[in-house]
Amino acid sequence: MKAFISELRPAIVATVVLAAVTCGAYPLLVTGIAQTAFKKQSAGSLITDKDGKVIGSALLGQNFAADQYFHPRPSAAGNGYDAASSSGSNLGPTSQKLNDAIKERIAAYRTKNGLAPDATVPADAVTASGSGLDPHISVKNAELQTARVAKALNMSVEKVKELIAVHTAKSFFGDAGVNVLKLNLALDAQ
Repeated sequence: MKAFISELRPAIVATVVLAAVTCGAYPLLVTGIAQTAFKKQSAGSLITDKDGKVIGSALLGQNFAADQYFHPRPSAAGNGYDAASSSGSNLGPTSQKLNDAIKERIAAYRTKNGLAPDATVPADAVTASGSGLDPHISVKNAELQTARVAKALNMSVEKVKELIAVHTAKSFFGDAGVNVLKLNLALDAQ
């Protein structure tokens, strides 16, 4: 029995020490560094209005459906853009349900934006991201929505394109993207 306890003691001590480090010290250290070096991002990259009221986060997509706004990617998160239910649809490329949904979204996108029946539609306009909360759309997606938005706001297409350019973020890893919330807030400010 003494031999068993002498073997068990180091395992228990190692477990307690590792738990203290991985569940306490390390998270506190990382949180402290993040809140010091990346204050805005660690607070959620919240966007506020002039009165300080939180409008949303630059990191999370929101639903915009009115013609005067740029529309985001479709969302599979809960009841649409529900951050508490972030998820993809889990439908794969061979799923008939996914293929039917994409065909419906393509037709709706073309109709909504006044495009020709055979116009190419960007993939991000008709497919949800993995989280269902992607805040960005492709530049091509934004460009195809420009005429609709300009008409609804009685604004020149050139002015809307200028706003798209200002709110286009270059990506280190992939294609540039347009933050939909920031762009729509800029439209509201016009």
